[in-house]
Amino acid sequence: MALGGALGSVMRYGVGRLAVNYFGASPLWGTFFVNITGSFALGLFITLTMEKVSVPAEYRGLVTVGLLGGYTTFSTLTVDAIRRAESGEVLEAGLSVAGNVFFGLLAAYLGFQAARAF
Repeated sequence: MALGGALGSVMRYGVGRLAVNYFGASPLWGTFFVNITGSFALGLFITLTMEKVSVPAEYRGLVTVGLLGGYTTFSTLTVDAIRRAESGEVLEAGLSVAGNVFFGLLAAYLGFQAARAF
């Protein structure tokens, strides 16, 4: 799982930087993009490996806890939100948290549905 976590962290950094460069200067966009894609990937992977394809629990843990746990950024989201709120950007902080939670849930649900369509 440690290898998965290390790879996920590197992926998070790279994807987050790409999202910031593509969507805008705010690091909140990088966090948002990583959380949404990670939620979709987790929903897809869990459903595929629990309902469609037999994968040993150790490998599921490597991907879910390791790779995707290292990739998603809930702790970064919370720190970014607090820093924004403390600097007076309370609305942006609140929208970021609400958007990550809502769209993260939606992305995970879509991942479940995509896996079930296979």
